[in-house]
Amino acid sequence: MIMSVALASGAMLLMPVLKSATGSSLTAEGAVQLINREKAVVIDVCEATEFAAAHVGGAKNIPLSQLEEKLTGMVKNKTLPLILVCQSGARSGRAVAIAKKLGYEQAQSLGGGLAAWKTANLPIEKA
Repeated sequence: MIMSVALASGAMLLMPVLKSATGSSLTAEGAVQLINREKAVVIDVCEATEFAAAHVGGAKNIPLSQLEEKLTGMVKNKTLPLILVCQSGARSGRAVAIAKKLGYEQAQSLGGGLAAWKTANLPIEKA
């Protein structure tokens, strides 16, 4: 029993390390560097009403349900880094899989979503 608890807790401690090693989650500071240095494109996968309430400055809105149909039309250069954002990071994590399937190999999710962006005191826009 003690051994299984130790293994389970060890696995939980390693999950964030393994997730960041895959490159699928990005810190707010890392996102700012990609935007400034590599002209990363920010795509907010929230619904239009959520996007209108608050979003990362300069972000384009494509709701997750429409991402597969609209992403290639909105972001033609597949070599640019792509930062996917939602409110908490859950939807943008799923969006990364869709973007990579479409050929955007540098697609990453903003870890913690817009909440992490706000926590880092980075600017937001409202529509």
